[in-house]
Amino acid sequence: MAVVIDKLPGIMQLSQRSCDSAKCVDFLAPLLLRLYLAPVFWMAGTKKFANFSDTAEWFGNAEWGLGLPAPYVLVFMVALFEIVGALFLLLGFATRPITLPLMIIMVVAAVSAHLQNGWLAIASGSGIFASERTIGAIERLERAKEILQVQGDYQWLTENGALVILNNGIEFAATYFVMLLALFFLGGGRFVSVDYWLARKYLPELAPRA
Repeated sequence: MAVVIDKLPGIMQLSQRSCDSAKCVDFLAPLLLRLYLAPVFWMAGTKKFANFSDTAEWFGNAEWGLGLPAPYVLVFMVALFEIVGALFLLLGFATRPITLPLMIIMVVAAVSAHLQNGWLAIASGSGIFASERTIGAIERLERAKEILQVQGDYQWLTENGALVILNNGIEFAATYFVMLLALFFLGGGRFVSVDYWLARKYLPELAPRA
């Protein structure tokens, strides 16, 4: 143990140098975050516009919806920010500013639509995030599978994927929030973002070094 402790500073320096050698491709992290999130927000925004009235009714109805004020205005603003945000993230343009309204949308969505369902997006009967709700859902899922195996073509029903129950917890909203938060601090990244080339041209003293 004493030998390991004595060598620890050298090991740490070697580890640091090894990790630093990968900085030449550090643009990949924000690029992949952007490319992952862009279609997520594009699909969310375009779906809201495609089903505008139904979405607004769900936003505003307090009995079976979210009970939010000014639902038509909210749907329009949320969908607009999601579509514009998707395009900006794809291009790496105004990356840090656009993450702010998108993070707010994720927080509101998590609190208003998902929090009461717990963490899990897909129901699970075990694990630290399992709840009475998800355990009950899995019990019903197993019963549904038994019925389908006896009375239906279960192989055909599941050949493109297993049957699951949507729990609709905060998991996805929280994950997207964390990814957006990372982009807020990282920016669009070097080389493959409009932000990088604009900064190189107009703010060279602030542009990330190549």
